[in-house]
Order: sequence, then C-alpha cells, then structure tokens
Amino acid sequence: MSDGAVRAAQASMSQGRKKSNLPTPGGAAIDVAIPAVTQSPFAAMFRDPAPAIASSLGSPVPGQELPVSTTIFESVARPTPLMVSRGARVPRHRWRKGRRVASAVIGMALVGGGAYAATNWVVGLGAGSSGEGQSATVQNLTITAVASPAATNLLYPGGNGDVVLTIANPNPYPVTVTGVNLPANTVFAGGFTASNLVTAQSGCSTSTSDVIWNFSTAVSGTAHTLTSAVTVGPSGNANNPLTVTLTNDASMTAAAPLACANTFFSMPSLTGIAATGGSATVTSTPVVGGWTS
Repeated sequence: MSDGAVRAAQASMSQGRKKSNLPTPGGAAIDVAIPAVTQSPFAAMFRDPAPAIASSLGSPVPGQELPVSTTIFESVARPTPLMVSRGARVPRHRWRKGRRVASAVIGMALVGGGAYAATNWVVGLGAGSSGEGQSATVQNLTITAVASPAATNLLYPGGNGDVVLTIANPNPYPVTVTGVNLPANTVFAGGFTASNLVTAQSGCSTSTSDVIWNFSTAVSGTAHTLTSAVTVGPSGNANNPLTVTLTNDASMTAAAPLACANTFFSMPSLTGIAATGGSATVTSTPVVGGWTS
C-alpha cells in the first residue's frame, strides 16, 4: 500500500472512536476504543472482504487454495497483479505431480547410469574368438515353354517367330542370365494341336517340322549372348518365375510341310545357359529379350 493510502486510512480511523464495555475475567467492564470503521472508506471490506478480494483476484479456480500471505490491501488500493510472499503455500496436487516427475527422471538417470557404468576391471578378448557362417547351395534354373503371353511374330516357311518361356530360380538369391547355348540346327521342334502342348500334331514331328532355333549351327552348344541380361528373383520373389519373350528366335525352314500350319511348337531343349548367382536388381516380369546373332 502506498504512503498516501496509509495516511488516508489512519485519518479515517481516527475521525471517530467509540467505546465498548468488554467483560473481564473478574466481571468488571473495561472501556476499549474501537475505530469507527463503519465510517471508513474501507468499511465494506472489513465487513465482508470477499467481494473486494474476488474483484481483485478474479473468479476463483476450482481446486486451488488462496495463498495465506496474499497482500489484500495492495489489491484493493490499486489493481496490480496478486502478490504472494515467499512463504506462500502451493496447492498439494501440484507438489504431488512435481514429486512424481522428479522421481521418474532420477530413476531413469540411475538406471541408465547403472547399465553403462564403467569400472577399473578392463576385460579383453581371447585369441581365436570367432563365429560361424554358412553359404547357400547352388541349384539349376528351370526353363519351361508357356503360351502366355501369346507370340506376336508367328512362324511360316522361311520366316522367324517368337518363343515364349519362363525361367524359374529355386535359389535363395537372384540369378542373372546373360546368354544361352543352342542345339545343332538338325534338331527340330515337335508340333502340337494346342498351346498346352499335350496332343501331337500329325505329320509335324521332331523329325519333320523343320523348326529350329534361330542362329543355331551344325555344331551343338554354340553360345549366344542376350541383347539384355535378365535377372530372376530369388525363390518366393514376385518376379520368379520370370516370363520372357524371345523375339524372332525360332526359325522355320522353307522345307516345312503343310502339316505344320496352325501348330504350336515345343522348341528343342537348350544345351546350356550363361548365368551367375548373387545380389542384383531383379527384372520385372514379363520381359522381352533374346539374341540377334
């Protein structure tokens, strides 16, 4: 409270005093001068300080306690922020929450420090310390004739056509195919009446069809490099088996019989492939490839 406010309060209280007879333990009454606070500007506050306090402090917050050392007169004299002395009590629920947080932080620090605590007992490593590993096996690929997708380029006497097949990889790692080895050009494909290659086509057999691998020669096992290498995914991969269309890699000689018209062919077995296993980017199925020489 300012000095002026104090002086005003003192002057107001000294303007009128009245006596009151208060009983004593012996029964006699004594006169006590009581300030005539009813005439003071602060009388309303002495009679009922709640409105003044509420006006200064604002609406009470449920669950909170008013600090015992709140400076009420300062709040009434002029609208300033609520002043709380150093000895003010903090609501209990805040103390409980603070204790819980502090306990959790200290506990975590102690646990972390104990887990990685270093001591003066330095431990070394014995000679020959090691572990055991194991490599995968190597299994051969399997190439199978399929009808889908259907060949775009069809065979005719003296012309070339597409070959469609799948490459299956049983290994737990990708396998990249870079080339094939072909049988001799004297080994013919067998003809069938349907794409499932079950019923043989009469008059168009492995001895009469004149359908061979393109670029094959009289020598069996010649190597032919793919224009683009293909990588088959490991076992269980979505791109395994890999469907491949070999563009114009089948050939029908001009001597092919009429019985081989409108026929599906099972090409002669390849004599080998050039392939390696190991980490590589898997080719998405289906893919178009082949060799050109």
